[in-house]
Amino acid sequence: MQQLLIYQSLWAMERRRPDGHEWTLEQKLAMIRDAGFDGAGVRFFDRDYAREVTAFLREHGMSWQAQCYPRSVDELKPIIEHVQEFGADHINLQADVRPYTLDECIPYIEGWRRLADDAGIALHIETHRDRMTTDLFFTLQLLDRFPDLRLTADLSHYVVAREFAWPISDENHALMHRIIDNAWGFHGRVASREQIQLQLAFPQHQKWLQLFMQWWEYGFRSWCRRAPSDGVLTFLCELGPPEYAMTGADGHELSDRWQEAGSMKDSVRALWQACADAGTRKAAAQEKAQKAAAA
Repeated sequence: MQQLLIYQSLWAMERRRPDGHEWTLEQKLAMIRDAGFDGAGVRFFDRDYAREVTAFLREHGMSWQAQCYPRSVDELKPIIEHVQEFGADHINLQADVRPYTLDECIPYIEGWRRLADDAGIALHIETHRDRMTTDLFFTLQLLDRFPDLRLTADLSHYVVAREFAWPISDENHALMHRIIDNAWGFHGRVASREQIQLQLAFPQHQKWLQLFMQWWEYGFRSWCRRAPSDGVLTFLCELGPPEYAMTGADGHELSDRWQEAGSMKDSVRALWQACADAGTRKAAAQEKAQKAAAA
């Protein structure tokens, strides 16, 4: 049976408050566990950090994705070694290079994929600003060259970078659907055409929240058609600290990101279940129709 795992980003647990108060790593991990997340997004470039975090998650029956930001092909090698030592659902790679042409990208993509394939580790390339995938059109050209490229779709970056007008045009929906059809994981954040991260409960932001829920629903259905019957899809709640999060004149955030992460988790889990129920009903109707035709 296909499965959705919802993770919480440890980066998103940074508070960066004016008073300087931060949760300890132990507190963060316990909060993620107690809130009902299935795991966490873990930076894997620090071996000691990765060992400590994954030991806790493993002890509590949770899982994780390994996040990295290589600037060369070789910089992926220690990440792979850490994954081989500690495990991971997959490597989430932010390509920290900015080639000007598509041809310049090819050695990076081919090199990273070769290393991951040789190690037998799933590799996803994240869509993100100020990375190789910063521009929507450039990333679509990457998909022209590598049609089987597995993406982690963080859709918020393209909404801001392209300044999508409201309502979203059919053309822009189609472009985003093409990105989503190559997504093998999602990072969760809601943006508008001018803000990278909106407060989820504010009334003026509900149209953008519903837009992202619609894209994620499309993504779940698309993934279910492409993935094996025992496949696992991950969704990382990634509501970042300031300056991703908006702050007032006092430096404090305008909303509670931790509460919002829990709300996102519950909404996305319900969305997945609705998609699964709809798929079950469709399969049952098809089976019934086939039996009727055979009779």
